[in-house]
Amino acid sequence: MENARVFRMSFAGVYPLYVAKAERKGRSKAEVDAVIHWLTEYDEHSLQEQIEKRVDFETFFAQAPRINPNVAKITGLICGYRVEEIEDKLMQQIRYLDKLVDELAKGKAMDKILRK
Repeated sequence: MENARVFRMSFAGVYPLYVAKAERKGRSKAEVDAVIHWLTEYDEHSLQEQIEKRVDFETFFAQAPRINPNVAKITGLICGYRVEEIEDKLMQQIRYLDKLVDELAKGKAMDKILRK
């Protein structure tokens, strides 16, 4: 039930919150975009299109060119849950994005965030 509500949330509505969180901690919008590009393989233009269309999270991830094959390297807690143990694939993808933005805001180096 709760998942359905999250899935219907507008990505465009949450995106500025990701940027604001990063900027409060001295990071940039470009770094948030780099994290999103790495996770979803949206390029700058297609990411902007998704924002302008105000797609929900379900559509955002369904239309992603490809989820990065290294997502399994993303581990740890987000919102009290271990991301690697979340069973619902879409919720896991949303939490991966939350986790990456969290790591960015906490000052983690980009090469570590992008699992290079």
